[in-house]
Amino acid sequence: MAGTIMRSVCPYDCPDTCSLLVEVEDGRATRVSGDPEHPFTRGTLCPKMLHYERTVHSPHRLTTPLIRTGPKGSGQFRPADWDEAIERVAARWGNIIASFGAEAILPYSYAGTMGLVQRNSGHPFFHRLGASRLARTICSPAKDAGWQAVMGETPAPHPDTVADSDLVILWGINAAATSIHFLHGVREAKKRGATVWLIDTYETPTAAAADRTILVHPGSDGALALGLMHLLARDEQLDREFIAAHVQGFEEFASRILPLYPPEQVSLLTGLPVILIEEMAASYGRANAPFIRLGSGLSRYGNGAMTVRTIATLPALVGAYGRPGAGCFCGVSTGSAFALAEVTREDFMTKPTRIVNMNRLGHALTELSGPPVMGLYVYHSNPAAVTPDQNSVLRGLGRDDLFTVVHERFMTDTAAFADIVLPATSSLEQSDIYRSYGTYCIQRARPVIPPVGGSKTNWEVFALLARAMGFDEPFFRQSADNLIDHLLAIPRSLREGIDTARLAEGKGVELRLPAVAPPFATPSGKVEIFNPREPEPFPRYLPTHEEKGEHPLRLMTAPTPFALNASFYEQEELRIKQGGMRLQMNPADAAARGLADGREVTAFNRLGEVVFSLKVTPGVPAGVVVAEGVWWLAHTPGPRSVNALVSQRLTDRGEGSTFYDNRVEVRGGR
Repeated sequence: MAGTIMRSVCPYDCPDTCSLLVEVEDGRATRVSGDPEHPFTRGTLCPKMLHYERTVHSPHRLTTPLIRTGPKGSGQFRPADWDEAIERVAARWGNIIASFGAEAILPYSYAGTMGLVQRNSGHPFFHRLGASRLARTICSPAKDAGWQAVMGETPAPHPDTVADSDLVILWGINAAATSIHFLHGVREAKKRGATVWLIDTYETPTAAAADRTILVHPGSDGALALGLMHLLARDEQLDREFIAAHVQGFEEFASRILPLYPPEQVSLLTGLPVILIEEMAASYGRANAPFIRLGSGLSRYGNGAMTVRTIATLPALVGAYGRPGAGCFCGVSTGSAFALAEVTREDFMTKPTRIVNMNRLGHALTELSGPPVMGLYVYHSNPAAVTPDQNSVLRGLGRDDLFTVVHERFMTDTAAFADIVLPATSSLEQSDIYRSYGTYCIQRARPVIPPVGGSKTNWEVFALLARAMGFDEPFFRQSADNLIDHLLAIPRSLREGIDTARLAEGKGVELRLPAVAPPFATPSGKVEIFNPREPEPFPRYLPTHEEKGEHPLRLMTAPTPFALNASFYEQEELRIKQGGMRLQMNPADAAARGLADGREVTAFNRLGEVVFSLKVTPGVPAGVVVAEGVWWLAHTPGPRSVNALVSQRLTDRGEGSTFYDNRVEVRGGR
């Protein structure tokens, strides 16, 4: 007998936010598939989510609170009940606050769940507590800063409009791993005669969707954009009418900045032949509707914000912004669809507290003073694996005087260092409401199965902690569904006219698409090539942190189709599909070091050493090595994973991570 089909939403950090159909039998999810009624994802799921039920009902799920009994990092715990666990947390926090102040407690979370309520449910609690705040900038704030410097709050076009393009540029995005549903529109464009370029640092799986793959030196994408603009101006392939009406600062930019980037100079910076740069500029200038889909990886360098800023400037020179099927898709900003302040409740703070950048957790746990971090609460994140400078993070987590609480579904690298581990629900066991950063869809989800074991949602745990800490605000006594109802009762322009009945049924609903044609949502109403509010008023090329480094190989910490950051490593089948933790290297670089395919090798720099299995492939240019995925230490060939090689340095704007801006050398063996 078939089970009951119920709707849910993929909770993971992906721009597509797929709608799910979940088959449920006897309180268990037995099958997960895509919902064909979703207006963007159309029933297709990525390889990671095809068997989400294996994650939800994994034999490795944590089902009861745990109290540490062995050394930190040993994974030795005893079971406890919720009353004991919450009482211990509240008592220890009370002692920390009495001795060091509430800012000695630091929350750490990111995007393990993307629902607006469960993801942000810790904010009001920690604001009320007076804890340190976390700058959640590990992903792509430099990308946002670069876009906003040129386009302000101008919304992105609908992603499906790429189907109307005649030249699609997938720039720095491995869509086959990170945004597979966008490729639907790309395929439609190709059917209609469009040409598709992939610009990246190595040949990713997305190359299969492209007519041409163009590989640039890591971090040089901004130089390429400037070189293309130089040639567009030189060859009079400009939309002068659009520039005159809708662009601020072009003439000075053209006279002062563009002459610095002739094709010969850009060739040196990017590694591309002059003839190819000339050909690219001519093709872009001839296109009627050139569409750039910008990834996030190229923003994770020391020059990341400026790189995005230069690329965002490029469509303005040919009048592509506002034209059907043209422009630049950097990401969708739908935050204004909900009154999120009603969830985060910054008004609970009695005074502003210090802000700790999540990319510098290692520094925060080992060097920060005034006061030191004495209490760490981790939820829907695995900082021991995903945070830069892994060795520094692990040293901090290993402090005997650091009281660490981890709310988690699995015994992750971070949970192994906890003093108390609290079992967390999966998305199928909790209520939430989701928006997307790659589409204009929203969707509500309710539990489709009971909690597995004794697991609890973020919202429930913070309600328990609030009561234990003596908070008497009614806010902490409401349910997640109460709060979702409250959010939906507050009118917002993006939600005007949406199908509320469909939303209530748990189906994907599209927001009202804002206008993307001029005037633009900038202070001037124009595309701001000249931005007087920026430290650098014009786009230009900035070097990366490691443009000239002490080691010869640029390290790309890339995504894989079979995992998402450190998620999904509980599924053995997906680990097998990755083929183990591998380092990809060009044949010439391998030969120069006497290294053979399949051999165990060690990549190293001043931060640490990591053991990999070597994959020799011509798809990686000389001078570059690629490590896909962020593996749990339980499954690595050595004692560390890739982020032991990644610096805590930040981007030029936005204080983002620089995962792609590191150099290594590689030797054989351990």
